[in-house]
Amino acid sequence: MNLKRLIIIATGLVFMWQGIVFLTGVPHYILPGPLRVAEAAFLNWDTLLSHALTTLFEVILGLLLGTVIGASCAVSMMASRAVMRWLLPVLVISQAVPVFALAPILVLWLGYGMSSKIGMAVLIIFFPVTAAFYDGMRSTEPEWLELARVMDATPLSILLHIRIPAAMPSFASGLRVATAVAPIGAVVGEWVGSSSGLGFFMLHANARMRIDVMFSALAVLAVLAVGLYFIVDKTMTKIVYWQKVEETGEEP
Repeated sequence: MNLKRLIIIATGLVFMWQGIVFLTGVPHYILPGPLRVAEAAFLNWDTLLSHALTTLFEVILGLLLGTVIGASCAVSMMASRAVMRWLLPVLVISQAVPVFALAPILVLWLGYGMSSKIGMAVLIIFFPVTAAFYDGMRSTEPEWLELARVMDATPLSILLHIRIPAAMPSFASGLRVATAVAPIGAVVGEWVGSSSGLGFFMLHANARMRIDVMFSALAVLAVLAVGLYFIVDKTMTKIVYWQKVEETGEEP
């Protein structure tokens, strides 16, 4: 992701937003303009910051746990066909039930604190990581595997030294997708039941018809999500450096 391009796109969207408000004359309690939202953010910056830190903490913990669980599931399925036959249906079933429907249950089981929000984030995050990483390992070049077998490499050595490194670009793609959707779980959990977080703040602002305040929280959430995605994208580009070499033929 190019930071300069991202700033240009964001600026263009803000001007488009202001243009729509100006041309349509829509009431501010339906769609407040960017200046009104910026003013609301300035007046409530301390409260926004407190709630934003809560949501950010939930998202980061959910991302870390979801990535570890997802990668572990993928490696386990690749290492053992028996594990794959039993675990794969469980993974599919876990995604067949809408995560929004599970939010009240997680709040009931884990309480109104951070645990239920982190659990929601993990449920959303781990599947893209698992699916992408597993497909990457499964799609390893057959010639590499054949060469390893000719050289009497053990299945464990093939997994650790060939399949996992070969699947890192796929893992990076899955992690990027997981990062983009990670805030959904935390915010939905906050909507269902919480006492802090941007989702909680937006819900209460909407109940008081403070739409400008609600939009300011939404803008902060968008900045957090894009910033986190940018960090993960840059980190994975550095780690999986050979992918860029393969695509462009140049050193990153």
